[in-house]
Amino acid sequence: MFFNKKYWLYLSKDEYDLIIHCLIDLKNDLIRQGRYTDAVDDILIKFLRCKKVSF
Repeated sequence: MFFNKKYWLYLSKDEYDLIIHCLIDLKNDLIRQGRYTDAVDDILIKFLRCKKVSF
């Protein structure tokens, strides 16, 4: 039931870049610790595929 909900985020270019950078840093930290990165990979892919609109 909750999986069909859609959410919209309105981010500036700087905010978008910061989120991508933080997700990549988190993934690198998990790799260094020898932990799984599947959840971060999924979020990163969804975030990179999202529609971008310029205002």
